[in-house]
Amino acid sequence: MLKALDLTVPSRQFVTLLGPSGCGKTTLLRLIAGLEQPSEGEIRFGERRVDGLPPGERNIAMVFQSYALYPTMDVARNIGYGLEVRGTPKAERRERVGAVARVLEILHLLARKPRQLSGGQRQRVALGRAMVRKPDIFLMDEPLSNLDAKLRAAMRGELRRFHLDLGTTTIYVTHDQLEAMTMSDLVVVMNEGVVLQIGTPEEVYARPANLFVAGFIGTPPMNLVPARNEGGRVTVEGHPLPVAAPAGAPAELILGIRPQDVSMAAPGEPGTIPGKVWMVELIGSERLIEVEIAPKLRVTAQVRASHRAALDDAVAVRLDPAQIHLFDPASGRALARDAGRETGAPPA
Repeated sequence: MLKALDLTVPSRQFVTLLGPSGCGKTTLLRLIAGLEQPSEGEIRFGERRVDGLPPGERNIAMVFQSYALYPTMDVARNIGYGLEVRGTPKAERRERVGAVARVLEILHLLARKPRQLSGGQRQRVALGRAMVRKPDIFLMDEPLSNLDAKLRAAMRGELRRFHLDLGTTTIYVTHDQLEAMTMSDLVVVMNEGVVLQIGTPEEVYARPANLFVAGFIGTPPMNLVPARNEGGRVTVEGHPLPVAAPAGAPAELILGIRPQDVSMAAPGEPGTIPGKVWMVELIGSERLIEVEIAPKLRVTAQVRASHRAALDDAVAVRLDPAQIHLFDPASGRALARDAGRETGAPPA
């Protein structure tokens, strides 16, 4: 269920609603489409209020996860059927279907039935059916989730290209952060019916507004470990770090840092946290090294594949002080870092 929200989607931008299953993103999309009605508030397309209008009067086009193609119609008719229902002359239908098929590179498939198409080709037909109507807004509900990983990666680039070519506002729903980060102008992160952060992909990655966004965005996920504010100095498991706590920070903190900002060090080096290697995972050109710094408390470092480590090795981790995020564990919100207070000594 959606809770109160105030969301403005800039014209002609690709905006992604991102969050886990059940967070309300599809409900929000259906409200925009007119498939559901809000219990209160209003929805506007520009200056026009549309929450009282049926879907057919909103000039939107929706692409579903299931493609929803008509199995008895060939590709050409599947694409042009919406125009046929609206009484568009046959010659104009043929011209518009051909133009869309050319953009989608499916001209050679127009005489085929859906059962003769691959998953990627069916997805293109579903996109073509939406594009041929020349809508003001494209609404896409997890349209790539039924494709295999390789095809999904290729279609991400194609969807982004189509959006730029058409210059139409696109609102896209996904739980896949990679889709959101690679395709979007703006990302709207949602959880439990609430919008938690709105920003560019770079902003939500580099400056998460709260613990949920910090843990949800990024692969591998951000390390989130308990820390303390001891007289203005941040410590983890009693080990002081070259980071000052912001003014007014609580005594208990959550420290966040991404694995690529954690490096390996020898035990005893100043400014590091000692531990032992718990897990090593090779991921192509890099390794993930999970270090246990206290019982059941681990920090992951992402290092080059050439770095060697064995289970139970005594090691230490160094956290890049410029990339550390601090959160209030009670509210979950990010704490603002004070400029000039990251060089080692606590404030006077």
